[in-house]
Amino acid sequence: MRASCAWRLLPHDLPPWQKVYHYWRRWQQECVWERMLKALRERERVQLGRDPTPSAAIVDSQSVRPRRGRRPNRHR
Repeated sequence: MRASCAWRLLPHDLPPWQKVYHYWRRWQQECVWERMLKALRERERVQLGRDPTPSAAIVDSQSVRPRRGRRPNRHR
């Protein structure tokens, strides 16, 4: 399983992979992705008639599973 992007295998209709990576990395460092996702999430919530920012979140054992073979972190 690969956890990263195969930059050299990008479609040929995109700019060279080095340029795409440069902008992706720059936007990541400047938190552009986080701001973009926040704006999209808020817009969607407003369109659904909800408050733009959620006031709570629920995480249950069905949503988040413990990692196998690892001990839980213990606070020291």
